[in-house]
Amino acid sequence: MSYYSKKMASPVGELTLFASERGLAAVLWPNELRRIRLAPVTEDPHYPLLLEAERQLNAYFNGELRQFTVPLDFVGTEFQKKVWQALVAIPYGETRSYAEIARAIGHPAAVRAVGAANGRNPVSIIAPCHRVIGSNGKLTGFAGGLEAKAFLLAIEKPDLLSL
Repeated sequence: MSYYSKKMASPVGELTLFASERGLAAVLWPNELRRIRLAPVTEDPHYPLLLEAERQLNAYFNGELRQFTVPLDFVGTEFQKKVWQALVAIPYGETRSYAEIARAIGHPAAVRAVGAANGRNPVSIIAPCHRVIGSNGKLTGFAGGLEAKAFLLAIEKPDLLSL
């Protein structure tokens, strides 16, 4: 499998997008480019799927898009893929706890494993791990940082958080 990459500017910093012929494989923050192993990768800022992902992300950041339609190509374990699919199912403007995700995928005791899989989500923003918060309602870890997580949640529902 070959992958293509493209960098894009965003209100939360530079993002690097990766895609295969099957779909978008990753949206990565600058500090995590080595976390996802995709190879071989060719930089191609004109690859159609990457251009579409960038268009949808820009529309999301501008408050014009509530649901992404770009196809996804998750690369991970079966358990991780279940968690990441559960992230995609969280509606715009809503949040879920790790325990709620664990119950949703049929593994109610696997809260820590859900947290670990959430932390390895390769398609930030589009598979919205920023919508997962602690059971106490507090923001928890996020690859882009808690400030970026709060920003993304505020796009979706400005009164969602009282920071």
